[in-house]
Amino acid sequence: MNECLSNLVARRSEIGGISLSRGVADGVGGWRNYGIDPGEFSSFLMKTCERLVCSGRLKNVLPATLLARSYYELLESKQPILGSSTACVIVLNRETCQVYTANIGDSGFVIVRHGEVVHRSEEQQHYFNTPFQLSLPPPGRSGLVLSDSPDAADTSSFPVEDGDVILLATDGVFDNVPQQLLVTEMTKLQGEKDPCKIQGVANSIAWMARNLAFDSTFMSPFAESARHNGIEAVGGKPDDITVLLATVAI
Repeated sequence: MNECLSNLVARRSEIGGISLSRGVADGVGGWRNYGIDPGEFSSFLMKTCERLVCSGRLKNVLPATLLARSYYELLESKQPILGSSTACVIVLNRETCQVYTANIGDSGFVIVRHGEVVHRSEEQQHYFNTPFQLSLPPPGRSGLVLSDSPDAADTSSFPVEDGDVILLATDGVFDNVPQQLLVTEMTKLQGEKDPCKIQGVANSIAWMARNLAFDSTFMSPFAESARHNGIEAVGGKPDDITVLLATVAI
């Protein structure tokens, strides 16, 4: 895959090591109220995924397995990192031309082909604005903290074609940028291999999300969802924004 990353907040990490596995994670901001940096948990989660991939011990690993292994290592760490995070991981298998995905919460992915969305994740919510999340609560507080099993991740496999455009992003993008605007930007990259052009569109999506997040008059996807849940709302939702954009080269 040819790819570029654009993020406006440090709370993210990217799975590296081999070019076929990528992911984003978004720490739950409410932990700040308890003096805990929300970014540490999500960063550790993705860095562990990266290390497992780079080690070469996991051959043809599915993203759900990778995410679970990373989470359980975090739980067993001698120096526990408290917090919660959503996460989305994808693996491209060039031999089968399949993308395998695992998503827990409201980060997610979109795959666009010739101007149409051909596959995308569905956000997982317990109730409005409360996504599924992997968590490590303080000792004695496990019953007070929302925590989902990595087995709850929504998984899929999908055949991709040369030139497909793949977006991975946190909810700061999906809550603020309507799908059609994302498709318009992503379509510019159909079959594109120039990393500078891919980076330019990644930057454009990130800044679009940021600007709409602070537009108090815009009927954002988040505001529309709130209204569907009986909450009068208008405007964007300021939040962490991470964009990881790639084109498929098979």
